[in-house]
Amino acid sequence: MQATLQLAHPPSAPGAEKRRQPQPLLIRLTLGLALGLVLPTIAVAEGISIEDAYVRAVPPGQTNSAAFMTLTNQGNQDRALLAAESDAAEVVELHTHRMEDGMMRMRQVEQIDLPVGEVVTLAPGGLHLMLIGLTKTLAPGDQIDLTLGFDNGSQQSLSLPVKRIEHGMGAMPHH
Repeated sequence: MQATLQLAHPPSAPGAEKRRQPQPLLIRLTLGLALGLVLPTIAVAEGISIEDAYVRAVPPGQTNSAAFMTLTNQGNQDRALLAAESDAAEVVELHTHRMEDGMMRMRQVEQIDLPVGEVVTLAPGGLHLMLIGLTKTLAPGDQIDLTLGFDNGSQQSLSLPVKRIEHGMGAMPHH
C-alpha cells in the first residue's frame, strides 16, 4: 500500500504566490493587538474619550477602593457622568474631596459634569469613583470591569488595571 501526499496548490500552481503573502486582515489584527498592549487605555462613549483609567490596589480585607481616569468631551453637547457599576464592588459612587472646616472631606456627588471640549480628571485627592463593599481583593496587576453611565443614556464598559498608589493624597483612607 502506497500513500501519496498531494498539495492543494503546489508551488507552481497559479495563485500559490498570493497565498504565501500575509493577509491584510491578519496584519491589521496583529497590529491592533500590538498597539493595544502598548497604548494607554482609551475608550470612547458617545463623544466622551476615556484615558488612563485604573483602580487603586488595596490590602486584603480593606472594603473600599477608588477608580481614576481622564474624561474628555469631544462631542458637541455638554454631558455628565451619572453612574458607575462594577462586579468588584457592591456599590460605585461618584465622589469628590472638599475643604470643610479646615479639613479635607470626601463627599458623594450626583454627577460629574463634562463640558464640551473640556478634560475632566478623576484623580487621588479630587473627583473619583468610590468602590464600596469590595467583592474581591484588588492586587496590583489584577483587572476589574467597570461600566460608566452618562446623561444621554449611553454606557461605556471598561477593563481597568489595578495599580498601587504611593503615599500622598491617593493613599488617604476612604470611608
